[in-house]
Amino acid sequence: MQRDSLAAGAGMIFVFTQDTDTAFWMKNTRIPLDILYVDSAGKVVSISPMKPYSLDAVPSYGSYRFAIELNAGEAAATGLTKGSVITIPADVRVKAGL
Repeated sequence: MQRDSLAAGAGMIFVFTQDTDTAFWMKNTRIPLDILYVDSAGKVVSISPMKPYSLDAVPSYGSYRFAIELNAGEAAATGLTKGSVITIPADVRVKAGL
Protein backbone atom coordinates (compact mmCIF):
# COMPACT_ATOMS: atom_id res chain seq x y z
CA MET A 1 0.00 0.00 0.00
CA GLN A 2 0.94 3.64 -0.42
CA ARG A 3 3.28 2.86 -3.35
CA ASP A 4 3.87 5.45 -6.04
CA SER A 5 6.14 3.24 -8.13
CA LEU A 6 7.71 -0.17 -8.50
CA ALA A 7 11.09 -0.43 -10.21
CA ALA A 8 11.15 -2.12 -13.62
CA GLY A 9 11.84 -5.82 -13.23
CA ALA A 10 10.99 -5.71 -9.53
CA GLY A 11 8.04 -7.22 -7.72
CA MET A 12 6.55 -8.00 -4.35
CA ILE A 13 5.99 -11.53 -3.12
CA PHE A 14 3.53 -12.51 -0.43
CA VAL A 15 4.29 -15.86 1.21
CA PHE A 16 1.72 -18.05 2.93
CA THR A 17 2.49 -21.02 5.17
CA GLN A 18 -0.49 -22.97 3.88
CA ASP A 19 -2.51 -23.01 0.70
CA THR A 20 -5.13 -20.28 0.52
CA ASP A 21 -7.57 -18.77 -1.95
CA THR A 22 -7.85 -15.36 -0.29
CA ALA A 23 -8.45 -12.51 -2.76
CA PHE A 24 -6.27 -9.38 -2.91
CA TRP A 25 -7.39 -5.78 -3.42
CA MET A 26 -5.73 -2.42 -4.10
CA LYS A 27 -6.89 0.02 -1.40
CA ASN A 28 -4.31 2.82 -1.15
CA THR A 29 -2.13 1.35 -3.91
CA ARG A 30 -1.51 4.10 -6.44
CA ILE A 31 -0.10 2.14 -9.38
CA PRO A 32 -1.58 -0.54 -11.65
CA LEU A 33 -0.22 -4.02 -11.03
CA ASP A 34 -0.45 -7.60 -12.26
CA ILE A 35 -0.99 -10.25 -9.61
CA LEU A 36 0.21 -13.79 -10.11
CA TYR A 37 -1.17 -16.45 -7.80
CA VAL A 38 1.35 -19.32 -7.65
CA ASP A 39 0.96 -22.76 -6.05
CA SER A 40 3.52 -24.58 -3.90
CA ALA A 41 5.06 -26.25 -6.97
CA GLY A 42 5.67 -22.88 -8.66
CA LYS A 43 2.80 -23.24 -11.14
CA VAL A 44 0.94 -20.03 -11.97
CA VAL A 45 -2.69 -20.56 -10.93
CA SER A 46 -3.89 -17.27 -12.42
CA ILE A 47 -2.79 -13.80 -13.52
CA SER A 48 -5.03 -10.78 -13.16
CA PRO A 49 -4.69 -7.01 -13.58
CA MET A 50 -5.22 -4.86 -10.51
CA LYS A 51 -6.42 -1.25 -10.73
CA PRO A 52 -5.15 1.53 -8.47
CA TYR A 53 -7.31 2.27 -5.42
CA SER A 54 -9.81 -0.46 -6.33
CA LEU A 55 -11.69 -2.06 -3.46
CA ASP A 56 -12.78 -4.91 -5.74
CA ALA A 57 -11.50 -8.31 -4.67
CA VAL A 58 -9.23 -9.97 -7.25
CA PRO A 59 -9.79 -13.73 -6.87
CA SER A 60 -7.18 -16.41 -7.47
CA TYR A 61 -9.54 -18.96 -9.08
CA GLY A 62 -7.70 -21.70 -7.18
CA SER A 63 -5.47 -22.42 -4.19
CA TYR A 64 -2.08 -20.75 -4.05
CA ARG A 65 0.93 -20.43 -1.72
CA PHE A 66 2.51 -17.27 -3.17
CA ALA A 67 1.08 -14.04 -4.56
CA ILE A 68 3.45 -12.01 -6.71
CA GLU A 69 2.72 -8.43 -7.74
CA LEU A 70 4.46 -6.92 -10.77
CA ASN A 71 4.05 -3.70 -12.71
CA ALA A 72 1.00 -3.84 -14.97
CA GLY A 73 1.79 -5.65 -18.23
CA GLU A 74 5.04 -7.16 -16.98
CA ALA A 75 3.63 -10.69 -16.74
CA ALA A 76 2.67 -10.64 -20.43
CA ALA A 77 5.91 -8.93 -21.42
CA THR A 78 7.91 -11.76 -19.84
CA GLY A 79 5.72 -14.45 -21.40
CA LEU A 80 4.11 -15.65 -18.17
CA THR A 81 0.69 -17.26 -18.54
CA LYS A 82 -1.61 -19.39 -16.44
CA GLY A 83 0.14 -22.77 -16.11
CA SER A 84 3.67 -21.36 -16.45
CA VAL A 85 6.07 -22.75 -13.87
CA ILE A 86 8.40 -20.34 -12.12
CA THR A 87 11.24 -20.98 -9.69
CA ILE A 88 10.58 -19.79 -6.18
CA PRO A 89 13.91 -19.21 -4.38
CA ALA A 90 14.79 -21.77 -1.71
CA ASP A 91 14.78 -19.25 1.16
CA VAL A 92 11.27 -18.13 0.20
CA ARG A 93 10.08 -21.74 -0.05
CA VAL A 94 11.39 -22.34 3.49
CA LYS A 95 9.37 -19.35 4.74
CA ALA A 96 6.31 -20.98 3.15
CA GLY A 97 7.01 -24.20 5.04
CA LEU A 98 8.05 -26.11 1.93
